[in-house]
Amino acid sequence: SSHKHKLNFKRSKEVCLSYIQDAMLQKQWKRAAEFLTFYTETLEKDFSAECMSPSEVSQCSLSLWYGLFELQVCLEHAFHLLCNGRIDEAYQNLSLAESWRFGEQTVIQDKEMKLIQAYRGLLDYYSWSKQKNILLEHGQDGFEDLSVEQEMHSCFRKAAVNLKEIIKIPGVWDLFVKCYVDLLEFYGDHNEARQVLNEYAYNSRFPANPNAHVYLYQFLKRQGESKKTLISALKVYIKRKKRRLGLEVIFATLDYAGWKENVKAWNCLARQMKQIVISEKHLDWIKQEWNSRKDWWPAFHFSRYLAKKNWQENESLSYEKALVAGILLGKDCKYFKYVSHRGCKAQVKRFRILKKFVNKYNPVYLRISD
Repeated sequence: SSHKHKLNFKRSKEVCLSYIQDAMLQKQWKRAAEFLTFYTETLEKDFSAECMSPSEVSQCSLSLWYGLFELQVCLEHAFHLLCNGRIDEAYQNLSLAESWRFGEQTVIQDKEMKLIQAYRGLLDYYSWSKQKNILLEHGQDGFEDLSVEQEMHSCFRKAAVNLKEIIKIPGVWDLFVKCYVDLLEFYGDHNEARQVLNEYAYNSRFPANPNAHVYLYQFLKRQGESKKTLISALKVYIKRKKRRLGLEVIFATLDYAGWKENVKAWNCLARQMKQIVISEKHLDWIKQEWNSRKDWWPAFHFSRYLAKKNWQENESLSYEKALVAGILLGKDCKYFKYVSHRGCKAQVKRFRILKKFVNKYNPVYLRISD
């Protein structure tokens, strides 16, 4: 029956998605790609099995999700290519993704698309920077080949359009802002550069970001502004409560895969969280940061697979992460349970202390998670 088909399809979809996630977490890219291919083929077959008008297709929530999923996969694939130095392939993938249209365009899809365009703009900036270095090396007066200069201007226009769009959206866009300002400064548009940096530093819609004030300060210094102006630019940065800001920054840093195994970063977070838990002051700081991450950090950072891997490769990393996991997810967290058990079994003193600490302050987890 139709109901039974839909039920089976839903179950198959969920199982396949879990396999994809598991494979990606274990960096089994080939296996993940095979499951993803099967998944997309299944979706296409399911859509073609039912006769629906274009208007009905556009209203299908699954088709909207499918479109969003495609964009997210494209971004992940582009990051993978970039990490392996395959810049041209990454650029082609991002360009191709811009032409995708599947179902009704939603607000979320629109944001994902802007992100894809922004990363393409970043690669255009990279090409522009290479051409700029060639010109500077040879000297514009003595360089007769105008093709380099023309390509440079073409890259500038494409990069500027996409970078400008993404930094309008409230968020932390340090790299994009720096590249856009570099473009503007090179072509002498200092007023626009100043406006962009002021907006990034002082607009209340954007999250607190110490880097924004540093970038503004550095720009003003390059412009030869007075000492009074320079000090004024850093006032907000200096006056901010260092602990709160530090907590925000370290949480944001650990959102990125490149920092997943950075012991210093985890040590910094563990130390700050431990101080807050013991004092029982500012637990709302932790709760605020955790609320936006509790749906995806457990799989991203605290799976049993990662606990085993971290314990085998870096005991110090597993210790710091276990402390954070115990505070955020409680004493029953898979990561904490595995690491603390191994540490105690190996008769390492600090792991026994860690286990006692998390058990003692387990009620804090309940206050953070409610």
